[in-house]
Amino acid sequence: MTRPAGEGLSVKIRAGFADEAGSPFSLDVSIVVGLGFTILFGSSGAGKTTLLDCIAGLRAPQNGRVAVGDSILFDSDARVNVPPNRRGVGYLLQSLALFPHMSVANNVQYGISDLTAPERQKRTDEILQAFRIAALAQRRPGELSGGERQRTALARALVMQPRVLLLDEPLTALDAATKSRIVADLRAWNQDHRIPILYVTHQREEVFALGERVIALDHGRVVAEGSPHEVLLRPELETVAQLAGFENILDASFVAAHPEQGTMTCRVGASPLELEVPLVRVDAAKPLRVGIRAGDILVSTAAPTGLSARNIFPGTITALTQRDVMVIATVDCGMSLEVHLTPAACSELHLEKGRKVWLVVKTYSCLVMEGGE
Repeated sequence: MTRPAGEGLSVKIRAGFADEAGSPFSLDVSIVVGLGFTILFGSSGAGKTTLLDCIAGLRAPQNGRVAVGDSILFDSDARVNVPPNRRGVGYLLQSLALFPHMSVANNVQYGISDLTAPERQKRTDEILQAFRIAALAQRRPGELSGGERQRTALARALVMQPRVLLLDEPLTALDAATKSRIVADLRAWNQDHRIPILYVTHQREEVFALGERVIALDHGRVVAEGSPHEVLLRPELETVAQLAGFENILDASFVAAHPEQGTMTCRVGASPLELEVPLVRVDAAKPLRVGIRAGDILVSTAAPTGLSARNIFPGTITALTQRDVMVIATVDCGMSLEVHLTPAACSELHLEKGRKVWLVVKTYSCLVMEGGE
């Protein structure tokens, strides 16, 4: 039976902290997190975990307010600071922190020890069934797979029926198939409970797989928010473009507009190279940036002909590095570009350092941004 919808989370925080290296770090964030999944996206050190700690009550900002609906969890002006164990906030860290000497069932029941035995058993049975680990109830964490441990940790956080759930990169170590199944079960659970879920990640793939809404954080500030498409596919800021996987960010300047073609020409840096890019409204006198994803660049070992792509550049491979199932090529074509290929493609093309190649970049693979942020 579907339960009544919960209440949204509102956060307004200004605080100064020290980062892991002991350097000063400031957080200045004002967000509203609705029911369902909201992705908190940003690079390492952007302030994501610090923000979650403030919401959970593990850190106290100097100024601000945290509330779930009309319930105030923290208010610096009113001098309200509800203890973490009374906030109704579920918080799952990447480390999971399961008790190794306890069974799955006892781990899950740990946070509801104040309930009567029948109610405690009822809640435990329901959450174990919801996350498909009922058959593992008497096992200890050391006897579980990585996915089973993640499910146990989620069950422990949710058995307390939190009003808000904070997830700090809890699925990072899992393979894609296991991650997908756990996310599906979490979505099903939230269909019945409808609480705000703030999910931290720096992986672009997870943003599109999970997010109904995205908040991008950089250096303790919100730099963009909206749907995954709005924030990541056509980002307006260079900082967000870098987070969104535009590995190549090039200095450029406006050369000419071609309204009838829907394109314009930009010169790359101080080089004679020109790029045809989508026509956008820019100040022709100001510097620009052009972002190109490494996976959107095609490589040819012969001069291409008969292509619709307008940007074709001869170059030389200066480096080849394999990372997991991807080969990263660095190509000097008057500008240095990073290109991503499969190992099979690299082998079939007989690519090696020093080899001459041609790079092909489609016009609409180029993202134009104003420079000098």
